Amino acid sequence: MPIAVIMQRRTPQHRWAGEAWAAVGIVPDRAVHPAGTPPPVQTLSASPERDYYLVSGLELELYPDENEGYFENFMAPESKVFVLWRMEQGRAMPVRASVSYVEGTRMFDSGESADGVPMPAEIQAWLQAYLQAHYQPPKPRRGRQHG
Repeated sequence: MPIAVIMQRRTPQHRWAGEAWAAVGIVPDRAVHPAGTPPPVQTLSASPERDYYLVSGLELELYPDENEGYFENFMAPESKVFVLWRMEQGRAMPVRASVSYVEGTRMFDSGESADGVPMPAEIQAWLQAYLQAHYQPPKPRRGRQHG
């Protein structure tokens, strides 16, 4: 599923603190992007304190070996899209996104910059349809009876 990520740059009020960057939103990406071109960036709002910009051109892909992580995320009280990003030319740019709780944990543990963004309803419905077609929860194991 093609997605676009809403990124934020915030200037803290503390004079010794640098700028703070974060992925703050996800939207389905309806635009068509030629392969091999850099991701399009669209400024949504800009001020000295805070900028928001939309970076399109990312894809959410689902892999059978991550099904347990997708299910865990889907069943969480607030499902997330996990976004890994890097600084490029003075701006935070999303590199990869996932709806797997396990992959999200790997992103956070990698030491790179990552954020968990609330999952939009459209992506949640897409993930639910995938899980219904491709995921079978493990059967509960019965304990041994001692007599």
